[in-house]
Amino acid sequence: MKKVAAILLLSLTAIFGAVHAKTSQRAALGAPDMEKIARESTDPASKFYYPRLLKAFMANDTTMTSEQFQYFYYGTMFQEDYDPYREAVNPELLQELLPIYAKEKRTRADRGKMLDYALQVLDDNPVDLRQLTNRIFVYEQNRKTDLARIWQYKLNHLLLVIAASGTGADPDNAIIVVYPQHEYDFLNISGMTATSQRFEPPHYDYIEVNKEGSKTAGYYFNIEEMLKQYFDKHPSEMSETGEN
Repeated sequence: MKKVAAILLLSLTAIFGAVHAKTSQRAALGAPDMEKIARESTDPASKFYYPRLLKAFMANDTTMTSEQFQYFYYGTMFQEDYDPYREAVNPELLQELLPIYAKEKRTRADRGKMLDYALQVLDDNPVDLRQLTNRIFVYEQNRKTDLARIWQYKLNHLLLVIAASGTGADPDNAIIVVYPQHEYDFLNISGMTATSQRFEPPHYDYIEVNKEGSKTAGYYFNIEEMLKQYFDKHPSEMSETGEN
């Protein structure tokens, strides 16, 4: 699976440079205001109402702003069907795809299966970074340049939102993602390989990485809201873990 993950995220490495070049945009966004995002994303009268942003995200255009992407990405956590540990979509098709992901060259039929699965996953979870990557890959390989450009724009802005949330250098500046897998995806995109992970109370994941040409480093991720939403939906598990 590590090899497959690397293949899935390979094309994102180039995108990462573009995202981090937008320093002024990152500074303008800053860390998300979760209380405000929770309120606005669930208010039908708000311009940041999640279903409205979802419709805009799924459209084949590049009209969304950085602020809208921020409300859309983090607004994901305040939707009724949100589950940070949601099960994989269509596991049978995923198993068929694993050897295809590992190929150096893929046929048009292979790419058709990849796109079919990517669309299924994104219909269930629109911010799945890996399947957004696969969608872009297939469009590029099939020479659907305009569609590739549109969806790369969307992926770039999701990465920009994550990068703007924090540096990860310490708990006060922890990076915030909406799914645990995004921690690894984001670091992988940055050219780093995770070597270990540990939970640090009260609500941080700390991931050590190896970065080419440098010493081992580590990054903090704030999972407070992720845990809150999970235990709100699974209160029995909170009792089992002894959380108060």
